[in-house]
Amino acid sequence: MNTPPPRPFIPFDHSYARELPGFYADCQPATVPAPVLVFFNRGLAEELGLGLDGLDAQALAQMFSGNRLPEGARPIAQAYAGHQFGQFNPQLGDGRALLIGEVIDRHGRRRDIALKGSGRTPFSRRGDGKAALGPMLREVLIGEAMHALSIPTTRALAVVATGEPVYRERTLPGAVLTRVAASHLRVGTFQYFWAHGTPEQVRRLADYAIARHYPELLEAEDRYLGFLDAVAERQARLVAQWMHAGFIHGVMNTDNMGIPGETIDYGPCAFMEAFDPRAVFSSIDEMGRYAYEEQPRIARWNLARLAETLLPLISDDEGHAIALATGVIDGFVERYRQHWLAGLRAKLGLAGQVERLGQSADGADTALGEAWLDLLAAQRVDYTLAWRHLADAAEGKEAPLRALFPGQPGLERWLERWRARCAAEDAGPDAAAARAARMRRVNPWLIPRNHRVEEAIAAATDQGDLTPFEQLLQALQRPCDEEAALARYAEPAPIEFMAAFRTFCGT
Repeated sequence: MNTPPPRPFIPFDHSYARELPGFYADCQPATVPAPVLVFFNRGLAEELGLGLDGLDAQALAQMFSGNRLPEGARPIAQAYAGHQFGQFNPQLGDGRALLIGEVIDRHGRRRDIALKGSGRTPFSRRGDGKAALGPMLREVLIGEAMHALSIPTTRALAVVATGEPVYRERTLPGAVLTRVAASHLRVGTFQYFWAHGTPEQVRRLADYAIARHYPELLEAEDRYLGFLDAVAERQARLVAQWMHAGFIHGVMNTDNMGIPGETIDYGPCAFMEAFDPRAVFSSIDEMGRYAYEEQPRIARWNLARLAETLLPLISDDEGHAIALATGVIDGFVERYRQHWLAGLRAKLGLAGQVERLGQSADGADTALGEAWLDLLAAQRVDYTLAWRHLADAAEGKEAPLRALFPGQPGLERWLERWRARCAAEDAGPDAAAARAARMRRVNPWLIPRNHRVEEAIAAATDQGDLTPFEQLLQALQRPCDEEAALARYAEPAPIEFMAAFRTFCGT
């Protein structure tokens, strides 16, 4: 009789389960019949200090499918609620995900490790708790692209094909993804205990979130108001980064706004190609609630929902608590604008001596940036290439940019304004080259082009061919470096493709 090898050991901690009893349900992952490792992020595993170098692909597949969890794992399904497209659902929770533990990474940061697609939980409602291979590979591609762009994000550690089908619009190969996050605390987590629990439970949750993500507030007298303010700051910065990358999250429900300020849930997301402020790709967002230009407004709305749960903690005087929280929520508009303006200046090559131009430069630079976006919208110019070719124009190579704006006289007038603004900031023989180099560091050449993502997913799903996925993933690691061999990944999708392109939640 063969004795199975010992299970690998990971030094998991379980602070959420230990400190917040009653905020989750213990649950075991479903066993899958034929796990095969299709993706493993070795660099991330090393960063996490998991010590898995001695494991082969079969052992990793068994572990990350949930068949043989490592020693020290304690799988739990977390409880949360959420506003979905503006409608409050008081009970959502991890319907197909399990937090298996937390680790302290090599930088001293606490990180969650969770399985996604691991089967039914007490929160599954009528779902099967499973996931299809395609959406899990999409999460790898988009999440790793966001990481390469320095946008805070959850990341994929592994994807395992399960060897069993899942049934959606059609039969698809199943998979389990292992996701790493600063935590899985959400606005919806607070909403669940605000709706079902007691103010004391909300307080315990807030204290846990503060200790984990905002420890500088632990001794603050007004720490709950400070907590709301700190979450607002991270969300303002994050959404500004989305906007500058042309990223559309697609499903900004309150259960998908993370307390740590990371991008979470890569379901109906996409990177915009032809610039359109009203761009929507989600198949279920029929009214455009989560359109590109709506993202800052929705972030503020979601923060207001978080504020509602914190009011009893902010002050015993409800009117005073509302006034204080409203100040934070209303202040989000200016906070976001400042992050957006800072990012705009960097993309325009104006990241130098802004301060010596005085406060009037804020309004002028905002107007300059908005005029540029108006040009892009009028011509439906590719958002990524327009910024990249503007960097070329910074050192006098204007032909690629002009080719994007055929017959558009407004471009020349705008370029005259931009050149004058650049000249007001700095001059000298090397100024143009330095500006172009700065711009290329923040204006990517490569993004996950939607047709390339779909090609990779289709090849993996329909032919079992992972080569397109692996090649695209490799290309996205260095988004700002132009390489002739990767030029096809920089090409926009055909117009007819984008006209019919829709994304889905992937459940």
